[in-house]
Amino acid sequence: MKLVQSKTIGVLILIGLAYSCRKEVFISDDSIRPDGWTTETHSNDVAPNYEVVFEENKVHKIHIIFTSEDWQAMQTDLADVQGGGGPGGGFPDQTPEYFKADFFYDNLEWFNVGVRYKGNSSLRANNGKLPFRFQFDKFEDEYPEINNQRFYGFKELAMSSAYKDQSLMREKTATDIFRHYGVPATRTAFYEIYIDKGTGSYQYFGLYTMNEVVFDSFLNNYFGSESGNCYKPDGDGAKFSVTGFSLADFEKKTNEATGRDDIQAMYDALHASTRTSDPTAWKTGLEATFDVDGFLKYLAVNNTIQNWDTYGVMTHNYYLYNDPAIGKLKWIVWDNNEALSDNRRAIPLAMNTTVTDWPLINYLINNSDYEITYKAYVKSFANSTFASSRMSGIYSTQQTLLTTSATNEETGYTHITGGVGGFTSAVSTLLSHNSTRITAANIYAP
Repeated sequence: MKLVQSKTIGVLILIGLAYSCRKEVFISDDSIRPDGWTTETHSNDVAPNYEVVFEENKVHKIHIIFTSEDWQAMQTDLADVQGGGGPGGGFPDQTPEYFKADFFYDNLEWFNVGVRYKGNSSLRANNGKLPFRFQFDKFEDEYPEINNQRFYGFKELAMSSAYKDQSLMREKTATDIFRHYGVPATRTAFYEIYIDKGTGSYQYFGLYTMNEVVFDSFLNNYFGSESGNCYKPDGDGAKFSVTGFSLADFEKKTNEATGRDDIQAMYDALHASTRTSDPTAWKTGLEATFDVDGFLKYLAVNNTIQNWDTYGVMTHNYYLYNDPAIGKLKWIVWDNNEALSDNRRAIPLAMNTTVTDWPLINYLINNSDYEITYKAYVKSFANSTFASSRMSGIYSTQQTLLTTSATNEETGYTHITGGVGGFTSAVSTLLSHNSTRITAANIYAP
């Protein structure tokens, strides 16, 4: 197994020295902290540092060291998860376990960090480049010296692996597009990951997109509060259909001990008989529980850029947050690696393929007032955030930024076929897709 790029050897030597010479020191509150621990970099006494962790126009680098025993246990656990999902090979029905590793960034070390695999279909990829989740204080009970350990104020972070994305940039670009147009979406950044599996040398796992975790840092940063109910829906109930609706399919990520009355209220308002007998009253009732305007804006972006792996096709990849500022549930996008691609399963702009199994789409597009608002957002988005003059610059900048990372991805740890040529071709496809979708949007909403 070859070592990573020669220009990083100096960094690796420093990391190796830090790892081998690590010691424990006492700090003023009489607890034990590892050497190198500072308030700004490791503690939970500071706000998340977005300027460091999500710095734009930069490829960050992370080095992770496992013991051979922990690495092997992590792979055994992965095999168990991959074998789940029931007959027909559906999505895994269990979450991978966390395993401890030492984590290095910018010549600093974080200690006994919890690392696990994450994802659904991406976990079944016959590839070493799988998505990860980090929890920096996961093992604090076992190692009290890392109590409340944070990474520049972040407790958890998620890493997407560019699964099915030869451009390496669709996850970040799509998420940034949503956010730019005013749809709640996380911060993102590019990271290269290098892992020592306990052998004493690093394997380059490739370029990843880091996402902040919705229920960790995002809620407070975006909405100014994390006190509201946050849900991660999945399963039949996530459709909001009369068929198979269940509150149990709305996993609570905050306020776990409280009920789900706000979800029930939204469902009841959506399916109220006034939808056909008194549309004005129906709209008033629905808008009292759910940010309908924000959802229409989301649909306009989602359908224009073609993002099929979400509500309307799949029963996952979104969050709902009851924003205390307005007392309504808001839609938050998540997991956009399948966006910006001409997939036959993508919801058309007219949304005429969705039936009553997806009532949040079907009921809204069949209301003339909501249809007018939706069309206005489609037109506005296509000619502002998604305009070719803007997107071509973004794609060009990111291509320059990522070419070295793409070139250095290795067989068995990449989703690119054809080497750097596959990467270059994928970026050209993104440019063509942008032009095609703007044309489609302007035809649908002239």
